[in-house]
Amino acid sequence: MNNLMPAELAPQINAHFNGKFEVELKYRLADREAFWARLSAKSPEVMLEDNLEHDCYFDSPSASLAAQHKSLCIREMQPSGIRLWIVKGPEKDRCEAVNITDANKAKSMLRTLGYQCVLEIKKRRSVYFLGQFHLTLDRLEGLGDFAELAIMTDDEAMLPVYEAQLVALAAELGLNESQREFLSYRQLQQALQQ
Repeated sequence: MNNLMPAELAPQINAHFNGKFEVELKYRLADREAFWARLSAKSPEVMLEDNLEHDCYFDSPSASLAAQHKSLCIREMQPSGIRLWIVKGPEKDRCEAVNITDANKAKSMLRTLGYQCVLEIKKRRSVYFLGQFHLTLDRLEGLGDFAELAIMTDDEAMLPVYEAQLVALAAELGLNESQREFLSYRQLQQALQQ
């Protein structure tokens, strides 16, 4: 298990999670161990393993962010101690994140602005690097196991190139189109609660 503290993780985080666009492919895993065997055979660099992530999604009482296809999330990760402010949308590939030092203060500030936590998601996550790509292995209670393959960039023109490269990497890892999940964890969780 990787026991790096947030300050020691900063260079890795900055290198892999920098950019305003994200190409992300998500796959449902029928066999988590088989996927892990294929991934570990590629000797990935470990960022962190077996962290509990707690995401709190904020919106206005009128759901104005959701209506604009935007999401605002405060994420807390343990035991790594990483805390992030994440904004996605309105475009499908638009995603920006920034490290924060005080998640409780950030949540308080959002409540002061009139936002409320409209959804909480907890997941167990491990993050790995393969070259320029980052991969997550996730387990969400009630939803199952997932793998996400992603890259962030500021170069919008590279999005289709990166998507093709990620599809090829997914195939190398034994993942196929029938396993693709096109809904976000937020959408999946909301569907589960209905």
